[in-house]
Amino acid sequence: MRSIAVCTCLVTLLAVGVGTSGASGPQLVGAHECPGQPGFTCSTLRVPLDYSSRVAGTLDLAVATSPSGPKDVLLVLSGGPGQPGISLISRVAERYRALSKRYRFVTIDQRGTGGAALECSALQRQMGFSDLQPPTAGAVRACAAKLGPKRAFYGTDDTVRDLELLRRALGVDRMVVDGTSYGTYVAERYALAYPSHVSRVVLDSVVPHEASGQLETQAFPRVTQVLRNVCGRCADDLAVVIARYHNGTKLLDAIVVLSVIDPTFRSQVDLPRALRDARLGNPTPMNAMLAGIRRAEASEPASDLSQGLHASALCGDWLWPWGDSSAPAAGRAAALERYVASLPKAALGPFERSTASGNGIMQQCLYWPAIPPAPQPRNGTKITAPALVLAGDRDLSTPLPWPRAEMKLLTHGKLVIIHGWGHSTQRTPAAQTAVQRFLLAG
Repeated sequence: MRSIAVCTCLVTLLAVGVGTSGASGPQLVGAHECPGQPGFTCSTLRVPLDYSSRVAGTLDLAVATSPSGPKDVLLVLSGGPGQPGISLISRVAERYRALSKRYRFVTIDQRGTGGAALECSALQRQMGFSDLQPPTAGAVRACAAKLGPKRAFYGTDDTVRDLELLRRALGVDRMVVDGTSYGTYVAERYALAYPSHVSRVVLDSVVPHEASGQLETQAFPRVTQVLRNVCGRCADDLAVVIARYHNGTKLLDAIVVLSVIDPTFRSQVDLPRALRDARLGNPTPMNAMLAGIRRAEASEPASDLSQGLHASALCGDWLWPWGDSSAPAAGRAAALERYVASLPKAALGPFERSTASGNGIMQQCLYWPAIPPAPQPRNGTKITAPALVLAGDRDLSTPLPWPRAEMKLLTHGKLVIIHGWGHSTQRTPAAQTAVQRFLLAG
């Protein structure tokens, strides 16, 4: 832990100016010690709600920094979308002590997250921290109605512009950007929009920047491959169980969650045994597992992962079977049905077609009201900054086909696979070593 004395010096350095612009440009204001993270400074970056200036208003984004000194900045981006970032600052500094003489660590609560999270009670209660737990149409529509037209200003393009203001407020010409999960998507989009201001990128558990709502089905056959490596016959058990109980959406959600929190698939709950028992006619352990995961998901507050932001960002950013976010609601269900019917059996893996149409991410955006589409990079546009890509071979939240797709869009990319691991690989010593070597090279 760092001392309060360090923070006092930073208060003097940062507590100047108000607002996002003016003669001196964007600024960090209101510096204070980060609650529960002694020695780290939290401050505020004020950004426009609407960068086109057609709608008035500003947002105050929380920023956390490690002690000043090193001139290079390592900006760490959280995922979701919907997760805050400033709570990560002390963890990042502890994890990467070897980098502290060269880099100043910076984290940010992206718009709509953390203390300023977009709150939608019913949607939050139904989905919690899950991408895949299907919400009701009523909960989705109620969330959109509560947020109103301003929900159009929480896309990735808006966050990318926020990061550019942050760079200017930090007074640096270039940054290293390290993103995990959805944070990789933000990092990629920033690197495309501001290539001269990115020195390197670290992409951990990748969402490729040519993402779409159809991306989710790439996880389906990958589930079989991962389970076959983990427990052999349990992959066959899964297919039989889904065909018998028609609970593919629930099992997909549970298996993806386990790939994040327990890539052994045995220490939290014994997935292979639950599937074997269900195949043999005893679904009780499987149902208890599904109920337990469901309870855990539902306990996640918006301040830890905002489903209002999740919907606002993804439903506005991505392409879907019905088109972009401006597609009328009336034709979406039919377009989704046609898309699902067109999927070859091999694309579904052990799952039924109802899982492709009924998973949470698809259902959330199916019912999200139309908004103007967010600008997208041209297909095939490549990131030119040197990039380290990290992937767990058991990750089913951002499965291996996703980082491999992004590798094709990197001019200077290196893929490191962490074997036996799932999501968020920088929790492992192997990934930490790879990141340190990458960022200290040259």
